[in-house]
Amino acid sequence: MVSLRPATPEDAAEVAPLLVELGYPDNEVDVVKARLARWTREQTGAALVAELDGRVVGTIAVIAVPFFEREGYWGRIVALVVSAGCRGRGVGRQLVEAAEAKARELGCIKMEVSSSRSRNESHPFYRSLGYQDWAGHSTRYLKQL
Repeated sequence: MVSLRPATPEDAAEVAPLLVELGYPDNEVDVVKARLARWTREQTGAALVAELDGRVVGTIAVIAVPFFEREGYWGRIVALVVSAGCRGRGVGRQLVEAAEAKARELGCIKMEVSSSRSRNESHPFYRSLGYQDWAGHSTRYLKQL
């Protein structure tokens, strides 16, 4: 049975390979440990892990962002990954539902998640959870600072 709980810095050794699996190779354990420590202090978000048989098999991070143009907040799933061997078992769904609950708790009225176009298996998953593809409605621009 999968259990969810807040992520802690002690989870770094298990979270780091998950982030690598997600496609982010520069995730050494000590760096992930520092990031998880920062997330434990985050007042407007949360990082969670999913455990199965005593080992971390998934993680998600969510943050609440205030709207500028209107009242309220929107939630953003910053990262979500479930180990390849545990996909299709409902772990990702449980993580997203927990992140959405946290976002509601933080006053969010809308949720956002982005997914690389190359992650074809993720798109039906998000649609099955009620997320709509807005790529035709807006464009995302990024700039390194």
